[in-house]
Amino acid sequence: MTFTTFRTALIATLGAAAFTLSLPAAHAEEQGAVNRAWTDTRQATDKAWDKTKSGSEKAWDKTKEGTTNAWEKTKSGSEKAWDKTKEDTTNAWDKTKSGSEKAWDKTKEGTDNAWDKTKHGTEKAWDKTKEGTSDAAKSTKNWGKRTGKAIGKWGDKAGKDISNTFSGDGK
Repeated sequence: MTFTTFRTALIATLGAAAFTLSLPAAHAEEQGAVNRAWTDTRQATDKAWDKTKSGSEKAWDKTKEGTTNAWEKTKSGSEKAWDKTKEDTTNAWDKTKSGSEKAWDKTKEGTDNAWDKTKHGTEKAWDKTKEGTSDAAKSTKNWGKRTGKAIGKWGDKAGKDISNTFSGDGK
C-alpha cells in the first residue's frame, strides 16, 4: 500500500513537471497560468506526500502492532512450552527417582535375604563340620583305646606264648 501510494505521487510529480516544461514560453500575462499550474502541481504533490506519509505511518503502526502481538504470542507459547517441559521433566525425574528407590530397596531386600540364607547355610555347614569333627575325634579316641587294649592283649598273649615257649609249658 505504501509503495503504491509513493509511486502514484512520483508519477504525478513527474507528469506535472513534464507538463510545465512542455509549455511554451509565455508572455507576462500567461505566466499567471503557469504559476497557477505550478502551484496546483505543488499542492497535488504535497497532498500526495502527506497521504504517503500518513499511509506509511499507519502501515508502520500496524506492522509494529502485529510484531508486538506476534512476540507476545511467541513469548506466551514459549513460556507454556517451557512450563510443560519443566513439568514433564520433573514428573519424569520423580518417576525415575521413585523407580530407582524401589529398585534399590528390592536389591537391598534381595541382598539381605541372600546374606541371611548364606549365613544360615554356613551355620548349618559349620555345625555339620563341627559335629562330624567331634564324632571323628570321639571315634579316633575310642579307636586308640580299642587299639591300645588290643595291642596290650596281644602283647600279653605274645609274652605268655614266648614265655611258654622257653619254659616248656606248651599250653
